Parts: sequence; C-alpha cells; structure tokens
Amino acid sequence: MPFVTASRLTLQPLALAAGLLLAGAAQAQSLQELYDAARGYDASYLATRATAEAASARAAQAEALLRPTLGLQAAGTHARVDPPSGNSVSSTTVTAGLQGKYSVYNAANPPTIDKARRAQAVAQADLEAAEQDLMVRLATAYFDVLAAKDALSTTQANKKAIAEQLASAKRNFEVGTATITDTREAQAKYDLAVAQELAADNDLRVKRVTLDQFVGRVGVEPKGLAQPVALPALPSDNVDTWVATGDDQHPAIRKARLGLEVAQLDTQIARAGERPTLDASATLGGQNLHNSLNGAAATASGVGTTKNASIGLTLTYPLYTGGLTQNRIKETLVLEDKARNDLDFARRSVSEATRRAFFGVQSLKAQVAAYEAAESSTKLALEATQLGYKVGVRVNLDVLNAQTQLFSTQRDLAKARYDVVVNGLKLRQASGQLRPEDLSAVNSLLVR
Repeated sequence: MPFVTASRLTLQPLALAAGLLLAGAAQAQSLQELYDAARGYDASYLATRATAEAASARAAQAEALLRPTLGLQAAGTHARVDPPSGNSVSSTTVTAGLQGKYSVYNAANPPTIDKARRAQAVAQADLEAAEQDLMVRLATAYFDVLAAKDALSTTQANKKAIAEQLASAKRNFEVGTATITDTREAQAKYDLAVAQELAADNDLRVKRVTLDQFVGRVGVEPKGLAQPVALPALPSDNVDTWVATGDDQHPAIRKARLGLEVAQLDTQIARAGERPTLDASATLGGQNLHNSLNGAAATASGVGTTKNASIGLTLTYPLYTGGLTQNRIKETLVLEDKARNDLDFARRSVSEATRRAFFGVQSLKAQVAAYEAAESSTKLALEATQLGYKVGVRVNLDVLNAQTQLFSTQRDLAKARYDVVVNGLKLRQASGQLRPEDLSAVNSLLVR
C-alpha cells in the first residue's frame, strides 16, 4: 500500500522554503540594511531626533544669559514749521548710537542655564529610547515575516502530504482494500489544510505590510536564519545583573533622574525671585541736526553734530510681588516630590520589565530545546504510524494526525527560535543596554 515516507515529509517544507529564498534572493535584505534605511525613514524616530536637535539649540540659547548684548539704533526725522509770519522753518535730525547691556548679577541665570542643559540631556535620553524602540520594532516585524513564511510553507507542505494521502485512500477504496471512512477522513483533513493555508497566506501579507512601512518600500524580502541555527547566548545568566545594569543605564531612569534635577533647579529659579538683580548698561551715539535758519539763529538752535556717551548700573530689588514668588516656590517644592516619585516609579518599572524579559528569554530557550526534541520524536512517531498503517494495525486518520503533528512542531520550533532572538533584543532594551552592535550581532545569524 503506498504511503508518504517521513524523510520525504521532512524535506517538503525545506524545499518550499528554499524555493522562496531563491525566488527572492535578488532583493533579499538583511536586518542591518533595513535598520539603516529605517533610521532615515521612520517618522517616529525622526520626530524624536528633531526634538533632540531643538533641545540642543535651546541649551545654546540659555548660554546667552551669561553674555552681553549690543544693539544699534538709528532714526531720522524731518520737520517743517509754518508760522503766521510766513517764514517757514524746516529741520532734519539724524540720530544713531550703540546700546549695550550686561547682567552683572541675577541669581536665576545659572540655574536657568543648568535647566536647559538637563533638558538637552532629557532629549538625548528620549532619542536613545526611540532608537532602541526602532530596533525592537523593526526586528519584531522582520522575524514576524520569517515566521509567517515558515508557517505558510509548512502549511502548504502539510496540505500536499494530505493530498497524497487522500489520493492513496481513494485508490485503495476503489480496489476494495480500504473503506470509505479513510477517504472521508482524508478529505476532511485536506479541506482544513486548505483553510489553514489561506489564513497563513493572509497573515504573511499583513506581516509584509508592517515590515514595508519601516522603510517605505514594497515587497521587502528578509533573509532567513542560517542553518544550522545557532542561537546567541546571554552575556549573563543572573537576573540581578541585568536589573542592576538597567537601574544604571536605562534611558527612562536617566530621564527621571534628570527630571528631579530640573525640578530642583526650578526651585532655585523661583527662590531667585526674592533676590536683587544688577545690570550694567552703556550707550554711545550722536545726533546731527540741519535746519533752514542762518547765522546766529542757526547756531543758537544747535545745528551740527552732537555726541553723547553714558554708562550706568541698575539695581532692582523686589519688595512685594503680591504673593507670586512665595507661591511659585511652594509649587516647585511640590513638583520636586512628584519628580522623586516619578524616579521611584521608573526604577520599579524597569526592574519589573527586565525580570519579565529575562525569564521570558529563559523560557523560550527551554522551549526551543523541547521543540527540537519533539521534532525528532514526531518524526519517529510518523515513521512508526506509517509502518503500522502499512501492516494494517493503524488507520489512515492516524497517519494524517502524525503528519499534521510533525508540521506543527516544525512550525512552532521555527517560531520559538525567532522569539528567542527578538526577546533577547527586548531584554537588552528592558535593561537599557540595547545598542546597534546588538542588532549587528543578530544580523550575523542570517543567511549571507
């Protein structure tokens, strides 16, 4: 009685996957190539980068508080007077001068500058977090496509194997060596496999759309993992090491620490409202006057060029602000407490996320080992079932179930491997140590 061998079943998904790989070899792109493209296209990342650049410009603006200012002023006036006597008089005045100002003492200036610098550091922390998020989102989309391709190829191979088993059952029924039950069971399995193939094909299309939008292209083809698959090992198997690293390096914690420092600087700025300010100013200019008078009258009216220069200090001391300064100080002190609580929350959140990610990776690695053992077992089980069917101690449905189990195990094994890679990146993100070099390490696992 004809039946499908285990070795043939095992080669079918590999052959389909190889066919897909060869078909897209010309345009297949690595994870690193797509990441380089995404850094210049992803709107979320570019918006955060623009914000960081703006924060740098604002910090430079704050530095101007420690520098003097100098301005040029110029004005021209022409006037005409027609008295009742009928002798009109006209005059032209041109004035020009330089005016400078320098803040000799202002208690609010140093903390204002420090606040702008910390705001720039906050923006850099946001940019680092955005870059890490981009790497994880891209890697997730990349390996989602690979997993969907594997699911489709195994589903197609399963359908093909069931089709062969269905044809065998029909032939055996026609010659009277099998019952109609075998044919109907195989037909039911085949119809289900067709539905699963349609669902897998649609899932792959959706996953491709998600990957395409990262780089603004259509039909991006990712490279698969090189065979045999060598999953990367974690640099440390101690969860406390990961948590300690996250507490020291995570952008969210750095941002919260900076937020507390900014709140403390706001309090200093508010308290500066109770202190005096001292400003120095200087002017240098001249005025040129022409009129229609002659002789002694023109001299008496000041015709000609007049020069002037001045320098001075201005002291301002606030005596009463209507409660504005005092209530501003109260507000900033309360905001300091809020910033401390935000820092505590950030540290706890990072610790929890790091532990979750760490145990998730450990579990997935154990699942990969279990799926690898299950793959070997299901191959042996399929061979035994096929032999039993051949000698008449197993029915056609047993063979179909064994085939489906093998393909499901292979699909789940591939997905678990992808999940280990992606969740390894997520663990590094959760602990705040994800770098482009980590993405390059993952990229080295792909087909060359």
